[in-house]
Amino acid sequence: MPRSFRKREQRVDPDRSARRVSGRGTLSTADEELLRTLYAEHAGPLFHYVLRLTSGDRQWAEDVVQETLLRAWQHPAAFEPARGPARAWLCTVARHVVIDAHRARRARPAEVGGEALERAAEQTPGEDEIEQALQSWAVADALRALSPDHRAVLLETYYRGRTMAEAAQVLGIPLGTVKSRTYYALHALRLALQERGMEP
Repeated sequence: MPRSFRKREQRVDPDRSARRVSGRGTLSTADEELLRTLYAEHAGPLFHYVLRLTSGDRQWAEDVVQETLLRAWQHPAAFEPARGPARAWLCTVARHVVIDAHRARRARPAEVGGEALERAAEQTPGEDEIEQALQSWAVADALRALSPDHRAVLLETYYRGRTMAEAAQVLGIPLGTVKSRTYYALHALRLALQERGMEP
């Protein structure tokens, strides 16, 4: 850091920072010079550092650099030579700004796209449950219309989750019979559902 910058910083009144933030003070020529010097000496390297922290998001990196330089302007005491190099302080502040932004994004629920919001707006509360109940009743009614043999095969293979071999063993019929009954039972169930106005 150039000596002229350090000397200027040493003469800065620490209470002046509070006046600048509160709006009681005005931006003086010395403040403008401080901001210009900060920007000229540190903005480029700070931007490249922050760009890596933000995974290449240029807009976010520019916002972080701006926020970092604003905080530097608000806290001129941070640039005293005894506290170390100014760029180290700026990089630390920038890293904290990025970390805070990451934490804030994780704390908020994930944003949902427009299509999901439109579908949710179109549905009335409980519409899904009502629709599922109506479909369940229609399927149960269609199952009752099947022959007892077809109904038994579908109950074992689809509703109880058994394999064809397990269903054959439970029902006490050959495996080939279970396969053919399942095929014809599904065909009959499809027709029964279509008669009830449902498309399987």
